[in-house]
Parts: sequence; structure tokens; C-alpha cells
Amino acid sequence: MRSVLKACDLEDRFPILAVENNCIVSKDADITVAFEVELPELYTVTAAEYEAIHGTWVKAMKVLPNYSVVYKQDWFVKENYRSEGNGTESFLSRSYERHFNERPYLRHRCFLYLTKTTRERARRRSDAPVSQAPLFPVPDKDHTRTCPPPQ
Repeated sequence: MRSVLKACDLEDRFPILAVENNCIVSKDADITVAFEVELPELYTVTAAEYEAIHGTWVKAMKVLPNYSVVYKQDWFVKENYRSEGNGTESFLSRSYERHFNERPYLRHRCFLYLTKTTRERARRRSDAPVSQAPLFPVPDKDHTRTCPPPQ
């Protein structure tokens, strides 16, 4: 049986042009820098420390140039706890390690992306590229499928 799907190149749909000098360059000439952020674990900071962290975020946002886009991405991955003991721990430390050994937990990683764009592109909604083009090819009148045109 022959496939009636027309092929489209993934390169045409992929928005990234290149990665140069640790910056992501989009096909629309936007430049993005990515950072991994280490945040404190939940319930480990006091109210004053939380306010200080929040104040730091606010100050950082205020110094960004015009037409900057900030995107924070949080990843939660289910993993099992692994003991890192070397055998020289106290009795309580070993008991703690045995208690949590192989128990599932959510590992958290936080990424911050800063994008410098233009006035026109900054006005677009963040989901605009996703909502403008269909995720799957749309059937043609002759019942064959085609890929949507690249944007």
C-alpha cells in the first residue's frame, strides 16, 4: 500500500535558525539566552527570604531592555531516591538513607529564557504560532494530505 501523505521537511517547521555563541537565533531574528535557575526547595525558606527572592526577580525584570520576553519553564520529573552514602555516616544518617531509598519523588529543574525581539513580535500572543498552524496536516479536496506552509 502506498502512502498518500505528502512529505514536509521538519527544518521548514522548526523555528530555530541556529545556536551561536550560546544564544538561540530564531528564523525571525529573535535572540534567546537560556539559563538554568537553582531555586530553593518548597517550604525551606522563611517569609523574609521569600520576599528577598521575589524582590530579586522584580529588579531583574526592571533592568531588561524594551521588547524583551521572559519565559520560565519548570520541569518535574518523577525519579526514585538514590542513596549517596559512602558508609561512614552515623546510625541516624544510614537510617534516613534506608528509609528514603528507592522512594519516588519529583525532581525539579527550572529554566529561564530571555528573548530580545522587536516591537511587532513582542505584541504577539505567546501561543500565536501554535494556534495559527494546525498540528496535523489538513486534508485537501482530493483526499490527500499536505503539510501547512511554514510561517
